[in-house]
Amino acid sequence: MKTKVLMVYPKIPHTFWSFDYILRYFKKRTAIPPLGLLTLAALMPDNYDIRLVDMNAYDLTLEDLIWADMVFISAMSIQEDSFNEVVDLCCRYNKIIVAGGPLVFSGYHIGQLPVDKIDHLFFNEAETTLPEFLKDFEAGHPKRIYRSETKPDISNNPLPRYDLIDVNDYWFLPLQFSRGCPFNCDFCEIIEMNGRQVRTKTPEQVLAELDIFYQKGFTGIVFFVDDNFIGNIKRTKEMLVRLLDWQREKRYPFSFATQVSLNIANDEELLTLMANAGFITVFVGIESPDKDTLIKIQKSHNAREDLLTSVKKIQAKRIIVYAGFIIGFDSDSEAIFDRQIEFIQQAGIPIAMVGLLLAMPNTQLFQRLKKENRLIGNGWTKGNNVDLYLNYIPKMPEETLIEGYKRVLAEIYKPRNFYDRFLTLLEQMPKTPPPIKTKLFSEKTSLLRVLRDVEGSFALLLKEIFSSHGIDFIRFIYKARKLHSAYFWVCVGYAANGRHYFEITEKIQNTKYTLNQR
Repeated sequence: MKTKVLMVYPKIPHTFWSFDYILRYFKKRTAIPPLGLLTLAALMPDNYDIRLVDMNAYDLTLEDLIWADMVFISAMSIQEDSFNEVVDLCCRYNKIIVAGGPLVFSGYHIGQLPVDKIDHLFFNEAETTLPEFLKDFEAGHPKRIYRSETKPDISNNPLPRYDLIDVNDYWFLPLQFSRGCPFNCDFCEIIEMNGRQVRTKTPEQVLAELDIFYQKGFTGIVFFVDDNFIGNIKRTKEMLVRLLDWQREKRYPFSFATQVSLNIANDEELLTLMANAGFITVFVGIESPDKDTLIKIQKSHNAREDLLTSVKKIQAKRIIVYAGFIIGFDSDSEAIFDRQIEFIQQAGIPIAMVGLLLAMPNTQLFQRLKKENRLIGNGWTKGNNVDLYLNYIPKMPEETLIEGYKRVLAEIYKPRNFYDRFLTLLEQMPKTPPPIKTKLFSEKTSLLRVLRDVEGSFALLLKEIFSSHGIDFIRFIYKARKLHSAYFWVCVGYAANGRHYFEITEKIQNTKYTLNQR
């Protein structure tokens, strides 16, 4: 008889990247499926029967729990509340609980997890820990903790179990090409979890996953979830050559997005390959326009070149730059607020995630602040740096930092400023048509789903036109059409999503912050 395993992905709260407002127009249940659990499921032997419940798409039911012999839970720090609720529910029904993921990695060592309720804890990457656990479990003597410092070769990984989800529930589909990042930013927990040696899948693995998406008729963007997509430039280029051939053969069914470091701007060949293969957006961690700060946080690769020039080089390939910015570094003066606003507007970065600095457990930053007795409580944070929460004592007066941060968000997400950044972006893009044109749908896509997407886009546009900022939106559409006819609809589509960011900003402005929270 097979062992029945229920894999659960807890709820993610309303955040900068949750896209709650947009999803309802396209009848999507949530933004992106849990690739970690889909990969874990693929690593399980055939003598395990697996169900997956993504609580962001479907409710966890009593029937699911009664069915299961064992429950696997994976979560990020931001999912802590829902994670704890799932653990309590599993305890109520006497289920074996196996937990892992970033929340476990971050929270265990500072006493944040309800470890007395969890039977087995996984640290590090499951490719190295899962086989040992399953061997012990089947022998009847599983250990409480499984960890390994070995960084697995992911070129041996099987295809994720995409059969466990309905791909049409999601706005994006995730695909991982590599793990790890070669840089050493002191605030970053990624390098502590996945290491600085970049490991990659083979081009054949990547194309096999895309074949699954294509056969299922998925419409939307495929998001390469790599820590740094260009961490191993040589292998990335080799994969992109094959990806470009695949796109041409299939007549460009997908557009792509990913996360990269800013040094991509110095590699013309790499940028061209990505643009030609169908990458339309990249997220870049810029963090600060202040070079001294970049050097102090060990992000000197951003300080080597002019930041504005680097962003423009990427945009010149018709790739939209999203970027992350952080406020609250020790070297920040009160001038940083205006400098952040000015840089974001000048650079034409429409989607700018500006957050307060958080000291994530296991990072170099966390350890330094701990030695300086500047952590608040045990230093725990749920990992949401846009919710007016500090887990450390800043050098800048706390009230000044919070009010300055609120002002930055208020300025960059004024509708007119938001739309103006799209206009700046269009001005910096070549006016010639793009070398490739991704389709709205593939041959495998049903007509009903195409009509649903068109209906959603039309409804969203109408909603913005007749909103309180409708005049600004109409002005933007008029100017954008004159600036760049080839990329007009792409930018209008992204700009129509602005309502989500406006709502997040309004929520932050209305949040009362209590100084010196402890």
